[in-house]
Amino acid sequence: MTQLSQIYLVMLLITTLSGCTTLDYYSQAVSGHLSLMMSTQPVVQLLNAPSTPEALQHKLNVANNAREFAADQLALPVGDAFSGYAELGRPWVVVNLVAAPEFSLQPHRWCYPVVGCQAYRGYYQLEQAKREQQTFSARGYDTFIGGVTAYSTLGWFDDPLHTGFTDLADDRMVALMFHELAHRVVYISDDTAFNESFATAVELEGLRLWLNERDDQEGFRDALVRLRQRNQTLSLVEATSARLEALYKQRETLPRAELRQKKSRIFETLGDDYQTLSADWDQTGPLGENPTALNNAHLALFSQYNQHVPAFRQLLREHDGDFRAFYAAVERLSAQSPQSRQKALARLGQHFHENL
Repeated sequence: MTQLSQIYLVMLLITTLSGCTTLDYYSQAVSGHLSLMMSTQPVVQLLNAPSTPEALQHKLNVANNAREFAADQLALPVGDAFSGYAELGRPWVVVNLVAAPEFSLQPHRWCYPVVGCQAYRGYYQLEQAKREQQTFSARGYDTFIGGVTAYSTLGWFDDPLHTGFTDLADDRMVALMFHELAHRVVYISDDTAFNESFATAVELEGLRLWLNERDDQEGFRDALVRLRQRNQTLSLVEATSARLEALYKQRETLPRAELRQKKSRIFETLGDDYQTLSADWDQTGPLGENPTALNNAHLALFSQYNQHVPAFRQLLREHDGDFRAFYAAVERLSAQSPQSRQKALARLGQHFHENL
């Protein structure tokens, strides 16, 4: 899609919306994305330019190889994605705001055209996210803002490479590319756990094949270590969430001061348990190095990711590693009711065992 077509499409989208707050938000989203696209340079041009730093040349060559691998070996709809490159001058492309009531783990949900409702809102400018955060904090919400390394436009635009990718180690850059391309295959409105778990499964299995082709078994073991650490953290988060849910059911009977005190102790326990869990990890875990300010908003978003990864990896195995057949099965699964999907994913997950 040409830049002129992209501009027309996003302007058509924004004119279908109403309300000052909505228009302000989408105006920054449109201008932020268009600014990213307009600053993009063709990868081929950069590879042929003598002025391109050697380190960037290496990253762009790896990315080009990963694009070809994704199309040929993983049957991903690459198109012209990652054929351009943009310098961001920062490690994140957008920041996401998450907000949850003081005594609830149900996050505030924002609804968008095409992608449906999500438990977060993305901003290209940190200050804009902080202003919106202040409005929720004033209403007593728990909030947090987190940087996002990359996002997918689900095939609506030719997503570029940028410094969020190229600042990563080669294998993690390649894995992130596979992950974002997977969102072009299947995406369900209002089911973050399904979408992210599917993309993570493609990321992992794609990375395994990529590293096998390069005889790099250690790289895949490192990826599995990161996944195991996420899963261990998820178990802690789920246990904490269960305790909080039990506490919040008493919000109509317990004094607010007592609720806050008990809530604070539960989060302190989570922080202590996480510090113990991650003490001998070689890299920073999913909750950071010293998570002293965790709140409902952190848990509300974290628990939506990764929970169905074993199920999707099992589904790929049941199709003998045939990615096209796997994608067709995932599409059939996505057409089922949420309850049927959950049951099917639970059954698949129970049958999965890691084979190294």
